[in-house]
This record gives sequence, structure tokens and C-alpha cells, in this order.
Amino acid sequence: MSYDEALPDIAQNAPLKRTVRNVAVLNLSYFGIEFAVALAIGSVALFADSVDFLEDGAVNLLILAGLGWTVARRAKLGMVLAAIILLPAIATLWTAWQDFSTGLVPEPLPLTITGAGAFVVNFVAARLLAPFRTTGGSLTRAAFLSARNDVIANVAIIIAGLLTAATASRWPDLVVGLGIAALNAGAAHEVYEAARAEHVAAKP
Repeated sequence: MSYDEALPDIAQNAPLKRTVRNVAVLNLSYFGIEFAVALAIGSVALFADSVDFLEDGAVNLLILAGLGWTVARRAKLGMVLAAIILLPAIATLWTAWQDFSTGLVPEPLPLTITGAGAFVVNFVAARLLAPFRTTGGSLTRAAFLSARNDVIANVAIIIAGLLTAATASRWPDLVVGLGIAALNAGAAHEVYEAARAEHVAAKP
């Protein structure tokens, strides 16, 4: 049996297509909200998470486009997605350096409330994607890992907001922002390794 034959026909998987499309809409919708708040209060954590929402939306749209492709082409797309997942980490490092230089302390209430809203959106996305995380190899794995990591990151953002209110310090926001960058880097590595394994298995 070939590797292509061993995988389910995800091109005909209507529930998966619908789920990926709905998750993309959720991510792109909340990106605008969180990005606006991040700029308004100067939050590194919210900036990192908002860029991550944009990245997740792009990942899911690319997955939707690639569901009907061969395993070999999906593996190559998975490698591209790994690079896309890494971009928010790089952008966050730049933003963290700028905010560290200015010493800006974000407003804790908008930080906490926006982080809570992001938690809800990402929790719903992760629940929607969970049944499909082993379907389609690196593509759906990329979507699930992104949503799962974002739920963890959003809990950290809420905690950062509470600590900022208690300490009036910029450090909780900076630390969480850098932590989100590390999560994205780890997810990028996992997706790349899965895609590389698919690429090897797809060779005749």
C-alpha cells in the first residue's frame, strides 16, 4: 500500500473543510480586535498573540487550499507553514526590544480582558480542530498545534494582566510575550519535522 493510499481522502472530508474554514474566520476576526488593543496600550504579549491570530488564519486558509493535494505536495506545504508559524516569534522579539527600550507599562485592564477574549476564541478553535489533528498529516497538525499553544498563551496573558495591575511593572507583559514567541518556535519545529517525515514517506 502506498503512503497516499494509507491516508484518508481528506479532499472529500466535508466536516474537516468546514472546520478549517470556520477556524480561519475566527482567527482573522479576532486578529483585528487584539492588534488594535495591543497598539493602543503598548502590549508585547497582545502584539505577539494578535500576529499569531493572523498567522493562524493564514495557516488555515492554506490548509483549506491544500486539502486536495497529493501527500508529497502537502508535505512541501507543511514546510512552508512551519516557516509561517515562526514569523510571529521574530516579530515579537523586535516589538519586545522596542518596548523594553521605552519602558512602557501596558494598561492592565484592557490587557486582561482582551487576553480573556482571545482565550475563548482559541479554546473554541482547538475544540473544533481536535478531532482532526491526526488527519492530513502536517497540515491539520499545524492548525491544531497553533490553536492549542494559543490557549496556553492566553492563560499566561490573563495572568500577566493581573500581575501588571498588582506590580505596575512591564516585566509580566514582556515575559509572556517572549514565552509566546518560544511556543511558536516550538510549534514550527514540530510541524517541520512532521512535514519532512511525510516528504520522505511519499518518495517511491
